[in-house]
Amino acid sequence: MLKQQLNFKLSQKLSPQQIQLMKLIQLPTQAFEQKLKQELEENPALDSGKDQADEYDYDSYDEYDNTSSDEDYGSESIETDINVDEYLSDDEIPSYRLSSNNYSSDDEEKSVPYASGTSFHQHLQDQLNTYRLNDEQRAIAEFLVGSIDESGYIRRSTPDILDDLAFTQNVYTTEDVIKDVFKIVHQLDPAGVGARDLQECLLIQLERKEKTIPIKLATDIIRTSFDHFSKKHYDKLLAKFDIDEEDLKDAIEEIEHLNPKPGGTYAGNNRIIEHVVPDFTIRIVDGELELSLNGRNAPELHVSREYNNMLQAYKVSKDKSKSQKDAVLFIKQKLDAAKWFIEAVKQRQQTLFVTMSAIMHYQESYFLTGDERNLKPMILKDIADEIGMDVSTVSRVANSKYVDTPYGTKLIKDFFSESMTNTDGEEVSTREIKKILEITIGEEDKKKPLTDEKLASILKEKGYPIARRTVAKYREQLDIPVARLRKKI
Repeated sequence: MLKQQLNFKLSQKLSPQQIQLMKLIQLPTQAFEQKLKQELEENPALDSGKDQADEYDYDSYDEYDNTSSDEDYGSESIETDINVDEYLSDDEIPSYRLSSNNYSSDDEEKSVPYASGTSFHQHLQDQLNTYRLNDEQRAIAEFLVGSIDESGYIRRSTPDILDDLAFTQNVYTTEDVIKDVFKIVHQLDPAGVGARDLQECLLIQLERKEKTIPIKLATDIIRTSFDHFSKKHYDKLLAKFDIDEEDLKDAIEEIEHLNPKPGGTYAGNNRIIEHVVPDFTIRIVDGELELSLNGRNAPELHVSREYNNMLQAYKVSKDKSKSQKDAVLFIKQKLDAAKWFIEAVKQRQQTLFVTMSAIMHYQESYFLTGDERNLKPMILKDIADEIGMDVSTVSRVANSKYVDTPYGTKLIKDFFSESMTNTDGEEVSTREIKKILEITIGEEDKKKPLTDEKLASILKEKGYPIARRTVAKYREQLDIPVARLRKKI
C-alpha cells in the first residue's frame, strides 16, 4: 500500500566555495597552474596580471538588481537577484564549470603527452624486418614480438602460443616451428629479449659475450645450477664445480652485470613523463627555519575591468532593453564565478602555508639536521588539531605536495608516521626505527648477513623492543631482501 508522509531531517551542504577549495587544495603546483589557465579561458570575467591589479568592489553590482521593472517591456520582469540553485547542478558545481573539459574528480582528464621516440615493440619489429623469413615464420615471429611484455619476456607456454596462433591468427603450425622462430627472436636487441624466464634471459646474454673463463663458468652455473645460484648456496656451487671463492666471485660478478629486464630501457621511452615541482621551500637562515610557498601557487587574480565597465554602462543607461538586462544576468553570473574562484585561491594559499608551517615546526629537529632518526611520531590528527582544520584537509595537502629542503625534495606525507614506545618510555617514530634498521643492515658482514631474529635482538639492545615479524615487515617496506639473498662471498 502506498502512502505519503512528511519527514523532517537536518542536513549539511557544502557551498560552491567549499567545493572549489577542497578540489584546489588537493592539486599540486603544476595541476593548479593548468586549473588556473582553464578557469581564465572559461570565465571572461576573471583576469590575471599586474597591469590591471585594481581593487574592485565585487558587491557593487548588487545595486543594479532593482533597476528593472515590468514597465520596461510588457509584463515580463527580470529577476536579477540570482538564485544560486539555478546554475548549480545536483552535485553543486556551478554551471560555468560544466563544459566538457572542466576539472572534476569523477571526470578527470587523465591523458598526458607522451615522450617522443620509437616504441619498444616497434623497435623489435624494425629489427625483425631485416630477417629473411617465409610467411609462416614471419606471422609467428610477429605474434611472438607482440607477446613480449615491458620487461622483455614472453610469459606464455609454447602450447598456449600454438593454440592462440590457430584461433586468433589462423596460423596452424607445430611446436618445433615455434621453437625455431624463438631462436630468431632471441637474436634481437636488447640481448635477452623474448626469454620465457630469468634463467633463459641470462643464458641468452651470456652466450653473446666473449667466452672467457669467468663467462664459461657463469654460463655453466646458470644452465646447470640456477636454483643453487638464485638461493645463494655458494658452498654447494664451490663443491660442484670444484673451484675456489675467487673464481666463483668473478663468475657471479659477470652475472650481476647482466640485465634481468632487457625490455626496461626501451619500454621506458614511452612512459608518461613526470616532473615534480616543489610546492614549498624550506631553508635554514641563521639557524632558523624559513618556509616559503612556491610563487606559482599565488597568482594575481581580479575581476575583469571590461566587465566592470559593462556594469557601469548599464547603470547610467536610461533605456534598458531586454537584451541589456539579459546581458547583466550573464555578467552577474560570471562575476559570481570569478569572485568564488578568487576567494578559493586565496584560501588555498592560506591553507597550504598554515598546514606546512605546522608540519615544519612539528618536525623542526629533522629539518635542522636532515637525520631521519630525528623525525617525531606524527599523524594527520596532530597537525589538524594544531591548525584547527579537518583531518581530510591536512590529508589533501600531505598526499600530493612536495617540499624542497636542504636534503632534497620530499613528499610531505613521508613525514607522517606512527609511534611506538622505547625502553625509556619515550614515543619514537617508526621512521626512526626503519632508519636504524637500514643502517644496521648496511653495516652487517655480507658473508654472514643478519637474520630477522638477530636484527630484532640488536634493535632491542638499542632500546627498540620490536618483534621479529615487525622487523620482517619493516625490512620488506624498505625493499631489503631476506638474509640469504643479501649474502655475498
